[in-house]
Amino acid sequence: MTWNWEQDDWPNFSYDSSALKGFEEQFLHRSGLLFGAYKHINDEEKDTLKVDLISTEALKTSEIEGEFLNRDSIQSSIRRNLGLETDNRKIPPAEQGIAEMMVDLYRNFAKPLSHQTLFAWHKMLTSGRRDLKDIGRYRTHADPMQVISGPIGKEKVHYEAPPSTSMKAEMQRFLDWFKKTGPKGDEPLPALTRAGIAHLWFVSIHPFEDGNGRIGRALAEKALSEYLGHPALIVTSQTIQTNKKVYYAMLEQSNKDNEITEWLKYFSKTILEAQDETQTQIDFLIAKARFFETFQLNERQKKAALRMFKEGPKGFKGGLSAENYITITGTSRATATRDLQDLVLKGAFTKTGEFKSTRYYLKVKKE
Repeated sequence: MTWNWEQDDWPNFSYDSSALKGFEEQFLHRSGLLFGAYKHINDEEKDTLKVDLISTEALKTSEIEGEFLNRDSIQSSIRRNLGLETDNRKIPPAEQGIAEMMVDLYRNFAKPLSHQTLFAWHKMLTSGRRDLKDIGRYRTHADPMQVISGPIGKEKVHYEAPPSTSMKAEMQRFLDWFKKTGPKGDEPLPALTRAGIAHLWFVSIHPFEDGNGRIGRALAEKALSEYLGHPALIVTSQTIQTNKKVYYAMLEQSNKDNEITEWLKYFSKTILEAQDETQTQIDFLIAKARFFETFQLNERQKKAALRMFKEGPKGFKGGLSAENYITITGTSRATATRDLQDLVLKGAFTKTGEFKSTRYYLKVKKE
C-alpha cells in the first residue's frame, strides 16, 4: 500500500473547488443567522450556551476516540477556566485536560498556530498519563505509527503515518501552510476548504503518540473561527460521533490519495449539520426564556419545568409522568395532580395518554 504522504504530489492536495462553492456559501449564510440569534439571548444565557457547547465538544471529541468522560466534571472545569461560578469538586486529570484545551481554543483562536501551541494542547490532553514517552512534543519512537484494528495476530492496518524522524519537517510545512492560507495570509482559502484540509493533513502526519484526532478536530474549529473572526462554537464532534463509522471510513479512503474532493464534501456537510444543531440549541434557549416570561408558575411547577428544560431540545425522554413530578418536587400526589392540570390549562404543558399512561411535555414556541 502506498499512503498519501509517500506519493509525489504530497502534500499538494487537489480538489474540485466548484463542488464546494455551495457548501461555502451555506456556511457563511448560516454563520450570520447563528450570530444574529446569539445576540438575542442575555449574558447569563450566553454563558450557559457557551459552557454547554464547549463541554459537548469536549465530551464527544473524547468519545470518538473511545474515551468516555464525566460531563459534570468537564462543565465544572470549563466554568472554572472561564471564570464563571462553579462548585469546588475535584476534577479528574482527563476531564480537566480536555476542558483546558477547549477553553484555550475558545479564548485564543486568533493567535498564530505554532509548535508551542500544539505542544501545550498535547500536554493538556495527556494530563495524568504515564504510558506515553513523548508528552508535549512530537513523537520520537522508531516503530511505525500505525492505525490498526482487530485481534493480535490478525491486525488490519488502516493507515501508517510518516516516520517519527520526519515530524519536525512535516509539521513546519503544515504550520507554514496554515499561516499562508489564513484570512490574513498570502493565499487565503475558503473556510470549509481550509478547515477540512487542516484536519486531514494533520491526522495524516499523526505527529503525537496519542491525541491526534482530538487536536485535529480542534484545528478545524480554529480554522473556522479565524475565518469568522469569533469562536465558531459549533458541535462538530457531536455530529461526527453520531455517525462515527462514516467519519473513519472517509479518513481511511482519503489517506490513499491526495485528490480529496470527496473528503471535503463530507467534511463540509458535517459542519453544516453542526451549525444546524447549534441553531437548535440557541432557539431552545430563547424559547426557554420566553416560557418563563409567559407563564406565572409556582415554585413546584418552576422546579419541574427547569428539570425538563435541562434535558435540552429533545426533551424529557418518554415525557413527564405524575410520579416524575412527585419525585422532582417532593410534593403529594393530590398537589401534583392539581399542579399538572393547572400547567395544561395555562398552555405551559401538553398532555398525552390517560391514567397511568398520562405524560406531559413542555409546550415551547419556536421561531
